[in-house]
Amino acid sequence: MSGSDADDALAADFVIGLLEGAELAAAEQRLATDDGFAKAVNAWRERLAEFDATAELMQPRPGLWQRIAASTQSMPADPRPAARPRAVGPRLWDNIRFWRVAGMSGAVAAALAVVMIVGALTTTRQLRNEMAALAERKPVYVAVLVDDQTKEAGAIVNTFANGRVELIPLRAIDVPAGRTLQIWTLWDRSVGPKSIGLTDQPRALQLDLKSLPETVQDQLFEITLEPQGGSPIGRPTGPILFKGNAARAL
Repeated sequence: MSGSDADDALAADFVIGLLEGAELAAAEQRLATDDGFAKAVNAWRERLAEFDATAELMQPRPGLWQRIAASTQSMPADPRPAARPRAVGPRLWDNIRFWRVAGMSGAVAAALAVVMIVGALTTTRQLRNEMAALAERKPVYVAVLVDDQTKEAGAIVNTFANGRVELIPLRAIDVPAGRTLQIWTLWDRSVGPKSIGLTDQPRALQLDLKSLPETVQDQLFEITLEPQGGSPIGRPTGPILFKGNAARAL
């Protein structure tokens, strides 16, 4: 595993809450001093933020905290001195057979501990991978692109936490010969719209936003009808067929 992969895995464990003790303290220290690690942690928090939003709030039952406090109170110690057991035969620490059995038991316990640790690490990796896969399947932002005149939805743009962006058409779009559909996005009017995809026919399409900032709330997406090969000036020239703003996925 490369250093960046190890940092990403550590960041995932930190966000999920799988770190304890010295590992947790070290991760918290790196979070405050290591910009790369902090970025990885923020990326995982963004990926898993939607899971927090789906959790329902539950109020504890009346008296729960009182019962917890009562259960943690120390029991009074027995003031009577414990009776010392009567020695029978050789003392325990002089018994070679006892130490052989203890040594075997210790080896078995150590082996079981290794198995449990390996199993826990495997479970941790599986949990991290499963949560990552689930986060990647669930879009963070969704933009429904509609026709301004008919108010009919023509396509959906899904933006995912791993940077993947897809266009899914919802209806047939007539593309005349010699023309093409061009997909644009606008997040800053001072910068202007940027082309993120071309297609000659309405179909599912992976959009290219890798060189652009991360998608934000209300970011505009639109589809225009352009000359074959796309707009010659790097800005929309044809009519806007469908447009819509990004919103947080439910």
